[in-house]
Amino acid sequence: MIRVGILGAAGYTGGELIRLLLNHPEAEIVFANSESNAGNMVSDVHEGLVGDTSLRFTADLPFSSVDVLFFCFGHGKSQQFIHEHNIPSQVKIIDLAQDFRISGHHDYVYGLPEVNKDTIMQAQHVANPGCFATAIQLALLPAAYLNLLKEDVSVNAITGSTGAGQKPGATTHFSWRVDNLSIYKPFQHQHVAEIRQTLRQVQGYLDADIDFIPYRGPFARGIFCTAVVKTPAPEADIIEAYKDFYRDAAFTHYSDSPIDLKQVVNTNKALVHCEKHDQKLLLTSCIDNLLKGAVGQAVQNMNLMFGLDETAGLRLKASAF
Repeated sequence: MIRVGILGAAGYTGGELIRLLLNHPEAEIVFANSESNAGNMVSDVHEGLVGDTSLRFTADLPFSSVDVLFFCFGHGKSQQFIHEHNIPSQVKIIDLAQDFRISGHHDYVYGLPEVNKDTIMQAQHVANPGCFATAIQLALLPAAYLNLLKEDVSVNAITGSTGAGQKPGATTHFSWRVDNLSIYKPFQHQHVAEIRQTLRQVQGYLDADIDFIPYRGPFARGIFCTAVVKTPAPEADIIEAYKDFYRDAAFTHYSDSPIDLKQVVNTNKALVHCEKHDQKLLLTSCIDNLLKGAVGQAVQNMNLMFGLDETAGLRLKASAF
């Protein structure tokens, strides 16, 4: 069994990770760390787990008792935590924050299995991709492989309220969010850098801008993305290339029919569809932001890092109705 420690376990991602790992055939949760909830039952905070576990949150950090640590911190806290604590070198780390997603002076592998599977399998440390970044990259990667990203790409994506985290705020309050839409961080979202990094890795260069407009949606979970690429390439060739690119992907699937968000909510799946309109290629993708966009992908990476079946613990049915 893989012995697991979870840091920052009281938030949405921590709760979803616990839910997955309680049902994982090869994993055991050794500790779920939360200083503010130390001593409390996990199911008192993550009420969907009532009856599933007697686990309690702890302020302790028994690093030597685990094989892998999941960092479910807010962005910017992972580097500080590592600097302040002595984590044994044999303990693998999967960081769900953005601290190590951009290549630099560290050994963290960018954890997008659709392009980095072999490297992830050999990694000691993995930086889990962002939720918007995952949906957008999966929509655009085959186009990058075909060398189609030569002009600026227009991207719009809408996310559920869980993408903003568990702490209530003005833009997550139910009475504000329901029956409402709004944009935030237009052209300046923090995920654009990692999107560009991976597209450049696949295409070999990327001179075009990724003009990304994020939307807050009036629902709890999921991301639906559209992207427009200008290209004269024939539609049939593009579709065949998309199918081929994801042919061996465990969770990313090309759909011949237009896709719906409900097809992926509560799963680790990503669905992708494309169609041509004159010289414009319309790409759509959708994921569950808490699963393929966060902890589902993190467990997928754990499976790869420990030589398990990539799908272990992740065969989940969509909550389509």
